[in-house]
Amino acid sequence: MLTALSIENIVLIEKLSLEFETGLNVLTGETGAGKSILLDALGFALGARARGELLRAGASSGSVTAEFWVPQDHGAHDVLAELGLGDDREEPILLRRTITADGRRGAFVNDKRASTEALRSIAASLLEVHGQQDDRGLLDPKGHIALLDAFAGHDALLLEVRTGWSKLREARAALDAAKEAQANAARDEEFLRHAVEELRALDPQPGEDDALDLARRQMQAAARLRSDVLKASEALGSGVEAQLSDASRWLEDVSAKDDGTLETEIAPVLAAMSRAFAEVAEASAGVEALLERLIDDPAALERTEERLFALRALARKHHIQPEALPGLAEDFSNRLEAIDGGAGQIADLEKAVEAAERTYNAAAETLSKSRISAATRLEAAMTEELPPLKMERAVFKVEMTSSSPGTTGTDAVVFTISTNPGTPPGPLNKVASGGELSRFLLALKVCLTTRAEGLTMIFDEIDRGVGGATADAVGRRLARLSTQSQVLVVTHSPQVAAQGAHHWHIRKRVEGDGTRTEVLPLSPDERVDEVARMLSGDRLTDEARAAAKTLLEG
Repeated sequence: MLTALSIENIVLIEKLSLEFETGLNVLTGETGAGKSILLDALGFALGARARGELLRAGASSGSVTAEFWVPQDHGAHDVLAELGLGDDREEPILLRRTITADGRRGAFVNDKRASTEALRSIAASLLEVHGQQDDRGLLDPKGHIALLDAFAGHDALLLEVRTGWSKLREARAALDAAKEAQANAARDEEFLRHAVEELRALDPQPGEDDALDLARRQMQAAARLRSDVLKASEALGSGVEAQLSDASRWLEDVSAKDDGTLETEIAPVLAAMSRAFAEVAEASAGVEALLERLIDDPAALERTEERLFALRALARKHHIQPEALPGLAEDFSNRLEAIDGGAGQIADLEKAVEAAERTYNAAAETLSKSRISAATRLEAAMTEELPPLKMERAVFKVEMTSSSPGTTGTDAVVFTISTNPGTPPGPLNKVASGGELSRFLLALKVCLTTRAEGLTMIFDEIDRGVGGATADAVGRRLARLSTQSQVLVVTHSPQVAAQGAHHWHIRKRVEGDGTRTEVLPLSPDERVDEVARMLSGDRLTDEARAAAKTLLEG
């Protein structure tokens, strides 16, 4: 529940600290005293969009802090934990917003900086505001199914339906994709079979193009090298050794005929000739070894080039790179398998869709039956609530019709009302008058309030357009609602104010050239005077005070 509200420099409020209690808290004051300012300030703390004029004139900054105490098992703690804003379940929850004159705004949760979205998420689990604008949700038929589900406590059933719908959509999507794939493949079946046969015959291997290209370049290079080595071999084999042999023999003849005069000159030459002969022989052997290594195999080069060119031609045919051919072969084979085995796959997927439909339909049917039961209970509850609000002849109906399957099942729900006997029920905002609508909505809120523990409910002039005994009935309904949750009500009705367990008076006070809004808790005697003022106006009489006491004691 909301335990405290602190406001600084917001519109006409300079500084204000309020402490609220459980039960029915009423706030009263003359028109224009600032009741809407109080609610606007609270809304700002809870993440509502701030109006440009929210900051008090002349102030450099303003702030609003709302303090809540809720049970340790309250859902707000789970929201805090999910948002990473702490989970101390024994401490109050503090929501704070700040605003500066230059337009900067700040949001804080338990003194930790947070986003306004985080504030709204937490506030949604802590507080409900019901006013003229907030009632639009109850009047919009699109939201009636959610209200009925909340009344019935359908969280588990809704989860089952949502899960079933999600699985059904997935199964249908898989079936549609398989049918589309089979249809596309079937259109290309002749092409695929020819392409697969051609690819299988060639049997391209990963990395084969690069390997063949390297081998081809190596063989081409070897052919060029062998040509030059062969020329060297031919040169060495063209009589070099014979010429050296002849030269050596002639010099040996000279040495034999010499009388010793040329011995010192001829001996080194013969030795050099011998070495040259050996070097030439060694060079010739080396050249022959090179020729053996550089084998000339035109057939191998031709085979390599034929394979390489075949791979590249097939790649060009399919507008891909040669290295992508193995993947293409696998893809085409898979598409053919989809054609050949598609009928079986589609049959399996159709069975999966049928199973998902049965599961979803069963969950939706269970939810529908529970909604029918809940609708009967809600109608009965409304039948009990309307007479005390002086709407004895009003008839509330929950109309359920079939709708397209979806995440909420197969039902459409609309709340209708008939305010006069014999007239058919119709939409709430078209059948009920202003005063009737206010009372009807209050009754509906009383019936629909199912998550009361730890919740604060604020009603902004819910008694508008009614008075007398009807206003008294409204007040009593609000008091009854406050036994389940904390209720704050802004009211102009003395009958409603008299039902409050706690009473605050909102007033304006002029100080010099400035105006300030104050909110004061009322003592029992002050409360008598306030209710009397609400009954008779500014002139308090003994009769008005007596009437006020009667209301307060009643």
